[in-house]
Amino acid sequence: MFVVMNRLPVNPDYAEQFEERFTNRAREVDKMPGFIRNQVLRPGNSEDPYIVLTYWQSKDDFDTWVNSDEFKKGHARSGTLPPETFLGHGKLETFEVILDTALD
Repeated sequence: MFVVMNRLPVNPDYAEQFEERFTNRAREVDKMPGFIRNQVLRPGNSEDPYIVLTYWQSKDDFDTWVNSDEFKKGHARSGTLPPETFLGHGKLETFEVILDTALD
């Protein structure tokens, strides 16, 4: 399994709008081969970033998503948030799962 984590520093004044964007997301990623699930984690305090996790069968499946028309459609809505929504640039990190107790 391959996991992608995006750390997004969100201005607390725009947190509700940011969360609404995901609640009403385009759902393009859901159609992609190898997509498992998506999680959005709200920070415990305003100094921490939101965490957006996507789970994939493989890195190749994720790469196919990033290079797809569906990716462009799914991310086109992000331009609807004003620039002041974010307190800086997001940080994208990727991981291979070596242990998942849910699968034991």
